[in-house]
Amino acid sequence: MKKNQKITEWVLRIAVFGVFLGHGVFALQGKEKWLQWMMNFGEYFGGWNPELAIQLLFAVGVMDILVAFIVLIRPIRVVVLWAVLWSFWTAAMRALPFIGEPIWDFVERWANWGAPLALLLIIGWPKNWKGWLK
Repeated sequence: MKKNQKITEWVLRIAVFGVFLGHGVFALQGKEKWLQWMMNFGEYFGGWNPELAIQLLFAVGVMDILVAFIVLIRPIRVVVLWAVLWSFWTAAMRALPFIGEPIWDFVERWANWGAPLALLLIIGWPKNWKGWLK
């Protein structure tokens, strides 16, 4: 791997680490706005009680922090792919009508999923299913 490509990989690993660590800590703290979004989202599935929303947000926080450290220490392709998909989903959900945020909140977060996507492309799209675990 060329020196510049290795530096770029590390910049992206650190960027993804920061996004996921920061969001994970917010989730573990039970960020009030996020809890409300979860309650709003849950209404479309028959309603969630606040305790379920708190538990789900806590689980998301743990998962985000795990992703942060895996990507920083040794980026496993399937975890990086998860980071792309999860970041895109959480950015896009802000544009859903029941969340109540403007479309620009989605646009502003393109880097949250763009950085892990760029990292995945740099470390290489796998040629087979086993490659996702490397």
